[in-house]
Amino acid sequence: MRDVRKEMASASKLGFLLLFGSLAAAATALASGAVFSEPIAHSDRRDAIEAVFDYDQTNQYVLDIEAALARAQAAYGAIPKAAAAEITRKAHIRFAPLDEIAEERKVVQHRMVALLNVWRRSLDASTRQYVHYGATTVDVYDTALTLQLRRSTVLLIGRLREIESVMIGLARANQDAVMPGRTLGQHALPITFGKKVSTWIGENRRNIERLKLVLAELEQSAILKGAVGTYAGLGERAMDIEKSFAKELGLRAPYPDDWHGSRDVYANYALTLALISKSFGHIGQELFLLQITDIGETDEPRDTKSVSSSSMAQKINPKKSEVLIQASRTIPRLAEVVLDDVVNFFERDNTSGPNSALEEISIKSGDNLKTAQELLEQIEVNRDAMRKNLARTNGFIMAQRVAFALSAELGKEEADKLVHDIIHRAMQRNVAFRAALLDDPTASRLLPAADIDKLLEVDGYLGLARASVEEVIRRVEISRRSDPVD
Repeated sequence: MRDVRKEMASASKLGFLLLFGSLAAAATALASGAVFSEPIAHSDRRDAIEAVFDYDQTNQYVLDIEAALARAQAAYGAIPKAAAAEITRKAHIRFAPLDEIAEERKVVQHRMVALLNVWRRSLDASTRQYVHYGATTVDVYDTALTLQLRRSTVLLIGRLREIESVMIGLARANQDAVMPGRTLGQHALPITFGKKVSTWIGENRRNIERLKLVLAELEQSAILKGAVGTYAGLGERAMDIEKSFAKELGLRAPYPDDWHGSRDVYANYALTLALISKSFGHIGQELFLLQITDIGETDEPRDTKSVSSSSMAQKINPKKSEVLIQASRTIPRLAEVVLDDVVNFFERDNTSGPNSALEEISIKSGDNLKTAQELLEQIEVNRDAMRKNLARTNGFIMAQRVAFALSAELGKEEADKLVHDIIHRAMQRNVAFRAALLDDPTASRLLPAADIDKLLEVDGYLGLARASVEEVIRRVEISRRSDPVD
């Protein structure tokens, strides 16, 4: 008999890599003889995530899982090797058309039974009895969901990496774009736009690392423990079969516990996506606010033919940044549904209907990251507006630097008090900081006019902004080396 696994491994290698997105995992599974059908291919990550949950694709996952189960069972003598070979050879959705499954489901009222009944028609009579042998529906569909979420995670990491690259370019291009740093909505100290973006880079990288941890959990979540977690249907070698089954799927050794009633891994996936949405909601809101008419430090380009208002022609409303804010409010609500599913009845339940929520949160997250990438690629930085805004406080944004200069003679506490009093009087008289300093007898005695002019240069009081940006980027570039490659 020909070796079916060797024959098919080469043909399905590209599809397998697309499915799992990890060269290391692919190498391990292919070495073990794993066979996977090529997933639906899309050039766009959003479409690729949506395709992961397509009906045909879901059924293909199920058939791949059934084939992996058969090979694992055959390896331990639970079913004949010839049956496993036949099941593997026919594990393709072309043998399970959706229209036939739909008709069968009307009769049996069970999605797994309908799929298996249609698929079995393509198998030899001697093989049919070994399909789904000793397995239970929930194990197969939870393993399929695990593979879907794993693929989605890899795609989302890929998008976040692309966003990371865009952010790095944006930060480096704006190292000298000096702008007001704001705390509680007020001008605080000068920063650069590059420094601002570096904080987004760090947050984005932490989200990638969180998804990598989620990925590690999903890779341990193949399951064949049976209806109540006792392995009763798979015989004495059931634990070994489960481990072999996971390896056939390119996954790590499964968690030993029966997690069907816990669902915490799926909840962690959803909550991580919720946090990521909040990160980009924060970025979206920041860019939304920086675009308001009274600030104008950034701008979302819009097509000249686009219309922001039917009655106010002067308006050019932000769009993508608003979408990110909205997503940061809707995606976490979906995560709550999945989180609620952790509170289950006894050994297993499905009260929350989490699978549809997991599908929706995955697709919406992909959409959101696509929007975020487009926004960051297109955002325009208005350096003239930043300079103009720096001058809005008449030099007061440099108060700390002046206080430090005076503290050499007066001590920090006395210098702070003096500067505070000078600014207070200047505001009452509507006088600029420079004039107020020169008018104060103590400040003018300790600080010559030339020194005051130098102290009020905003470009000279940026601390280690440039160095911190480069350090953030350096750390990120190191972390990127351990990312899964899609």
